Amino acid sequence: MEAYASSASLPSLICSHRSKPKFANSHSSSVPTAPSQPLLRTTTSSKFKLFSSPVSVEVPLEAADASATAAFSSGDEEKFDWYSQWYPVMPVCDLDERVPHAKKVLGMDVVVWWDRNENAWKVFDDMCPHRLAPLSEGRIDPSGRLQCVYHGWCFDGSGDCKLIPQAPLDGPPVHTSKRACVAVYPAIVHHDIVWFWPNSDPQYKDIFEKKKPPFIPELGDPSFTKIIGNRDVPYGYDVLIENLADPAHLPYAHYGLVPTQPLKGIF
Repeated sequence: MEAYASSASLPSLICSHRSKPKFANSHSSSVPTAPSQPLLRTTTSSKFKLFSSPVSVEVPLEAADASATAAFSSGDEEKFDWYSQWYPVMPVCDLDERVPHAKKVLGMDVVVWWDRNENAWKVFDDMCPHRLAPLSEGRIDPSGRLQCVYHGWCFDGSGDCKLIPQAPLDGPPVHTSKRACVAVYPAIVHHDIVWFWPNSDPQYKDIFEKKKPPFIPELGDPSFTKIIGNRDVPYGYDVLIENLADPAHLPYAHYGLVPTQPLKGIF
């Protein structure tokens, strides 16, 4: 038996609410309407531009108004906070403890690095508070801190600035200013994958005690073979799921990589 796990970055998801999807039944019979009832001709197209074409549909005006009203009023029925969930960042096997790593999740640029002082993986906002340089371009200094590539500011695992090389030693401790700190996100290793909670508010510091990442029993079962991979893809999870749910494309879109079975009776 085999179990597969993958980690893919999610592109920007700017909406914070999710309502129940509404599906149109394309196989249902037409709905009779009164001869005097006006019709509204609308042109709709797929949300995704892949292999889609406009479709002309005749909709009664009253039905269109009722549908629009229902869609608008149902927007508050169910809310989903994208930034109050655990997300996989990278599998541990693809991370190098000697260097910081840049990742983009939910449109957020984060840096993943190994804090040897706390013996844990850390996930920070990939932006130095000084001149906004990406911390992922920096390095791990001899003291095990994350050092910015631009001016050498150093940060510990709590996001606090511990060193500003240009500040005079006998001057005020400017490095202790809250403006010199980096945003830190809760992070945990689960199923050999680094997960993070995309909210740096202090109230979520111990969120792991209240809400844990999804548990997949097969990934913790030694009778299964676990293969973990990591790949950045330039599209959202919805397109990826649709693609994975379509095995019929494999022998053709991945021609030569997937064996094909000869079709009997087809010439």
